[in-house]
Amino acid sequence: MKVMNLDFNLNLTQQQKMVMTHEMQLSVKLLQMSNFELVEYLNQEIQENPVIDADFSKLETDQSDEKIDYKKLSEYLEGDNYNSGVNYGEEQSSPFNFISEEKSLKDYLKEQLIGLNENGYIKAICTYIIECIDATGYFVDDLDDVSKVLNVKKEDAIEALEIVQSLEPIGIGATNLKECLKIQAQSKGILDDNFEKIIYDHLEDIGDNKYNKIAKDLNISVREAQEYGDEIKKLEPKPSRGFYTGEEVKYIIPDAYIENIGGEIYVVMNDSSLPKLSISNVYKSILDGTDDKEAKKYVKEKMNNAIFLMKSIDMRKSTIYKVVEQIVDIQRDYFLKGNEYLKGMTLKDIADRIDMHESTVSRAIKEKYIYTDKGIIRIKDLFTTAISNNNNNEDVSANNIKNKIKELIDAEKKEKPISDQNICDSLNEEGFKISRRTVAKYREEMGIKSSGKRKRF
Repeated sequence: MKVMNLDFNLNLTQQQKMVMTHEMQLSVKLLQMSNFELVEYLNQEIQENPVIDADFSKLETDQSDEKIDYKKLSEYLEGDNYNSGVNYGEEQSSPFNFISEEKSLKDYLKEQLIGLNENGYIKAICTYIIECIDATGYFVDDLDDVSKVLNVKKEDAIEALEIVQSLEPIGIGATNLKECLKIQAQSKGILDDNFEKIIYDHLEDIGDNKYNKIAKDLNISVREAQEYGDEIKKLEPKPSRGFYTGEEVKYIIPDAYIENIGGEIYVVMNDSSLPKLSISNVYKSILDGTDDKEAKKYVKEKMNNAIFLMKSIDMRKSTIYKVVEQIVDIQRDYFLKGNEYLKGMTLKDIADRIDMHESTVSRAIKEKYIYTDKGIIRIKDLFTTAISNNNNNEDVSANNIKNKIKELIDAEKKEKPISDQNICDSLNEEGFKISRRTVAKYREEMGIKSSGKRKRF
């Protein structure tokens, strides 16, 4: 725990928050990367940061648990009394090489942020929020979590989100589809009360071309309702479209192996794809041997970046391990006995066990995979809603309920398919507490049509 120096003035205290925020940004960025994306990111950093030494020779064999002494390195960087060393002349060319990369949506947003007339504190919160934007362009976190994680006032987080939502492409940073469409309509100057009501209450009706229903509800003509619908269809439901978001990556590298040894389940983190990183002695020598203040400043900055990177990688590994460890503990029977033993499990269940925010758990499982004796499994697929079963006083997963729904539909007479209500009644008779609406939701998630559309004559 850090002790605050009460003699610091306001500006210094705010600057301290900014440094912590930048570290947090890097941690968040790495945590939500897949293993494959992390490998690509590290390769990029290794090429752009010359002080990083990367050892690729032991990727498959080095299983050591050697720890980096970050405190020692930090003290080295903070000191001003360096030992004498190699003296680099002014004419010696720098080995720093930089490569260009495909511009991403987040880079584009951050570039716009630089030009805004906002203070650095608010911009830092904006940058964090940008890192929380998903591949479709939506802000997927909760502002309460943002304020807690960054230790800022919620009104500041709200202000920062509004700033992000003012950036281009219009609709970026919306919390859901309806807000995204509203932001775009507002930007175009076409938002009125009817437009907003249609967005929030009648999107499905527009999809089904039920303009009579919309017209009746809003007390307008069918023609007017259709004109509103035509305008809404021109809006972009996916504001990230056209930007590189990382979705194109299809390669899968599991983050962990789940091993069953004598009936006990073990979690083994997969480090085989990542190089071992360290600080180059060559650049330590630069600090020791040159009086050039600019050179020292540059190398110190690069070393700090390298240290933050290595610390964030360790933090990412630790967080993913904690999450997977608790998943394995809850789903032990699933790994030992099979799919039918998958239990209902939520982000909150894991978050409560390891005393982390649900948003952190969500990032830790995003596009992460584990290797098991069943093959490679996406971690997210192990999270399902629990459904109460009154017959045995146990909770079962939504996947099990989906399987039961599919069994009932597979067994139906095609000329007289069973309705969602019939399915609901059958499951309730078996002791499962489930509503007709939930049955419809699960059926749609499985891509099964409604009873009316399944009917065959």
